[in-house]
Amino acid sequence: MAKRWRLLPHDMGRVEHLMRQSRLPAVVAQVLIRRGVFQSEDVQRFLESRLTMLRDPEDLPGVPAAADQIHQAILDRKSIVIYGDYDADGITGTAILFNGLKLLGADVSYFVPNRLEDGYGLNCDSLRKLATRGKQMVISVDCGIASPDEADLCKELGLELIVTDHHQFGERLPDATLVHPRLPGSHYPFAGLCGAGVAFKLAWSVCQRACGAKKVTERLRSYLMQSLAVAAIGTVADVVPMLDENRILVHHGLRSLLSNPSIGMRELLKMTKLDQKSALSSEDIAFMLAPRLNATGRLGQAQLGVELLTTDNPVRAAALAEYIDGLNGSRQTLERSVYLAADKQAKDEFDPEQDPALVLSGVDWHKGVIGVVAGRIAEKYGRPTIILSLDGAAGKPAVGSARSGGMVDLHAMLGECNEHLITYGGHAAAAGVSLDESSLDRFREAFCEAVSQNVPSDYQAEINIDAEASFSQWNLETVKQVEMLEPFGDSNPRPIFCASGVSLKEPARKMGGGDRHLTVNLVQHNSAMRAVAFGAGQWCEELNALNAPIDVAYRPVINEFRGYRKVEIQIVDWRPAGQRVSD
Repeated sequence: MAKRWRLLPHDMGRVEHLMRQSRLPAVVAQVLIRRGVFQSEDVQRFLESRLTMLRDPEDLPGVPAAADQIHQAILDRKSIVIYGDYDADGITGTAILFNGLKLLGADVSYFVPNRLEDGYGLNCDSLRKLATRGKQMVISVDCGIASPDEADLCKELGLELIVTDHHQFGERLPDATLVHPRLPGSHYPFAGLCGAGVAFKLAWSVCQRACGAKKVTERLRSYLMQSLAVAAIGTVADVVPMLDENRILVHHGLRSLLSNPSIGMRELLKMTKLDQKSALSSEDIAFMLAPRLNATGRLGQAQLGVELLTTDNPVRAAALAEYIDGLNGSRQTLERSVYLAADKQAKDEFDPEQDPALVLSGVDWHKGVIGVVAGRIAEKYGRPTIILSLDGAAGKPAVGSARSGGMVDLHAMLGECNEHLITYGGHAAAAGVSLDESSLDRFREAFCEAVSQNVPSDYQAEINIDAEASFSQWNLETVKQVEMLEPFGDSNPRPIFCASGVSLKEPARKMGGGDRHLTVNLVQHNSAMRAVAFGAGQWCEELNALNAPIDVAYRPVINEFRGYRKVEIQIVDWRPAGQRVSD
């Protein structure tokens, strides 16, 4: 679907003031103003992200009580189990707590539900099994805040339950010890921590309990610094706002990931060739590391992801990294198969350019990849999208994943249609649903109606352009200036620029598994630039057939290969030259 290009307005007076105050280059000052950073003291806080800026873990709602409870359980030799979610955020948070409690001498194990069999969150059958095996304390990671019935069961089973989470509350809070940045009645200043970030704060506090002081021993400090790298992966993977404490966690976690990785992470870095880079970026996590950890959960083997992050056996770590890399390849094949089928259904049976939303379904579409596919379809057509996997067996519910594409609050939209659903949960950008297959058509109609009431009929997805910039403006130094704004992510995206009157120096080519991506050499006013477009292989034929100049929206990046560094661009969008950029 064609997107509207919108050039973001700039207050040049403010830009010049910030340049004078902070001695920043114009391009960095301009983008910082767009990020809401106006004063020199704010610039320092944003760019430096000092570790000392992390808030005391005791300030996080629920941490003091939970840390006391865990510390006492360690002293009493209670059998503790970390019950994590199966995505990269849950996997990393589980590993952080398991490693920390093990280091403190706890009788600790971990359990991660099977996505395909157990479903999301605390599971009554699993809790009963854990109680039968003699577990006495359950600490949830990245789940549990919307599980009051499961918390009641823990009471019946004699299980102490500590819930650590960051998701939306249900109608009733669990009767348990709760750790959550947005607990009712609390006033924690940053609500954007992910599950791994919450787990890190709790682990930090438990370490302080064990030492009887704010300052921990060198051994525990080393563990916490290594855990920053693990928390950074969870933070980037969960697409939480890259602001405030998340920037600090990721900024320092990226450094720790390269300088002091765990045994398992070292092997995964080798497998992805990231160990050859001089510095890592948040995009290295987003596109290389997080998908591999997520693949373990998507294919029902999340426990292997936790094991990779917790093993102290180099041989086992190498075998796990290789196996997980293979799982990711399988995940990519499954994802492409479901994507092609869903995209065909969208075009053959619906009108993706006009319908307010898309609800697509297929028998045995793999439940582990439907969320990724929903995101890709939502991005392609600029429409909220739900992908449902139908079981095909009588009486079994359809299970679906939804993505908003940034257009609506999904959780609110699903609430308006909940009479057609068995269950639903999630947040504004992503959600999960289950429903009887017989209700599918009624649900689709109700969901599309709810979206249409909240999105204008002439809605068109937009690309926000930070500035116009010709190819000749970019060299290693200017791109380094832009990268001062790292780590990039939600609420602090890598800046997008546009260039007009660009020509293809030679025909575009597809690349990557399944020809998913595109590479092309472009030229503008005698300045040549290699460009890639990830996930946009379908542009190839159209670009090559156009035989006319184009305009491109792009992100400048530094590509590092075998020690050689050069500037390239990542194409975000393109169109025939000469169209107006709105403001």
